[in-house]
Amino acid sequence: MVTRNEQRDAARGKAEALLTRRQQQETERLSNRERDRKALDEKIARLRALRLSKEAADRAAAALARPAPTRKSPKRP
Repeated sequence: MVTRNEQRDAARGKAEALLTRRQQQETERLSNRERDRKALDEKIARLRALRLSKEAADRAAAALARPAPTRKSPKRP
């Protein structure tokens, strides 16, 4: 026959195992969240660098493509 102390010890063991498992899951979830946030930050930085380099190239191309100023023809009387 199982005594109350044995029942209590078994219940406590199950509760501690559950608590340990939940704490481990929480730790994994937080580390996954941190990893995802870091990956997103790196992606944003890469896209920002690409955008800035494209804008600089577009400005340089626009500066080279400016038409030479044309002379106005004199008005005829």
